[in-house]
Amino acid sequence: MDPVTHGLIGASATQSISSKKEHRYAAISGLLAAMLADLDILISDSSDPLLNIELHRQFSHSIIFIPFGALITAGLLWWFMRDKLPFKRLYLFSLLGYATSGITDSLTSYGTKLLWPFLDERFSWNIISVFDPLFSIGVLTAVGLAFYYRNRKSAQLAWAWIFIYLLFGMLQHERGQSIAQELSSKRNHKIERLVVKPTIANTLLWSIRYEANDTLYADGVHLMPFTKATIYEGNAAPMLDWQEKYDSYRGTTLYKDIKRFNTLSDGYLIQHPRHSNIIGDGRYALLPTAINPLWGIEVDTTNTAEHTPFKTFRNPTPKVRTTFIDMLLGRSL
Repeated sequence: MDPVTHGLIGASATQSISSKKEHRYAAISGLLAAMLADLDILISDSSDPLLNIELHRQFSHSIIFIPFGALITAGLLWWFMRDKLPFKRLYLFSLLGYATSGITDSLTSYGTKLLWPFLDERFSWNIISVFDPLFSIGVLTAVGLAFYYRNRKSAQLAWAWIFIYLLFGMLQHERGQSIAQELSSKRNHKIERLVVKPTIANTLLWSIRYEANDTLYADGVHLMPFTKATIYEGNAAPMLDWQEKYDSYRGTTLYKDIKRFNTLSDGYLIQHPRHSNIIGDGRYALLPTAINPLWGIEVDTTNTAEHTPFKTFRNPTPKVRTTFIDMLLGRSL
């Protein structure tokens, strides 16, 4: 999730157990602790663009790191709050706030390495977008009321909103999976792998990506409660057999970087349709029906000793924006 929403959720967690006297200090502790984990985005190496992507949502979001992240937060805040809270209470609030960070990130479409270093796998439940303003506004309202009145009930209201919203996202996700099965059955496809996730900033328009017969299929579906789904059938692209294509470069930095990016993309690699030298993550595009990846690596076979540059393609044209809005509103295209 975005850092602000992380902070708000962390604040609501600490507000729910704090007394009126310590309420606001608890909220600040929880807010900052929940945001601290995302500072891993600052870890980078200009000579190795993939390092930053590998480390984001890794060790700092792992369950095993929670006590240490909380200790760092409490240690930093102790200089400002030592006259306001005992260290034990400050650490408790920091622990609770920090614990929400990795767990809530695992609910999004990008995923989190919750069990690192024991399991190098990203957990992603795909029930809420990384950025969802409606979700954030609901949490902000409850946390703001709790902070102003210094009471637990408003903070607990935030958790009621979080639970209801995530439950709705879960139900939408299940509907999306059912639609995906119907689409594949209609096409006589046997799904080998499937990703169903909400598009940016909402839980109404969902992206369906499935692999069948070495091909990635992209579709969209508008899911309004209690109404028939609107399906947007999209494009397809062949999955990239990168091991075969780049076998002659085995052992080089280029080959190792492609392998790393394949892991980061969970094996959903495709060739960018507009850039022959770009290997993209087929799970993400500006439109749910498109197979133009949002990001990828630039392959230069004439320079195999250098790390591959990481490229993003996030500039939507007016046509793409209009199409997205039409899909979001469930209109026919």
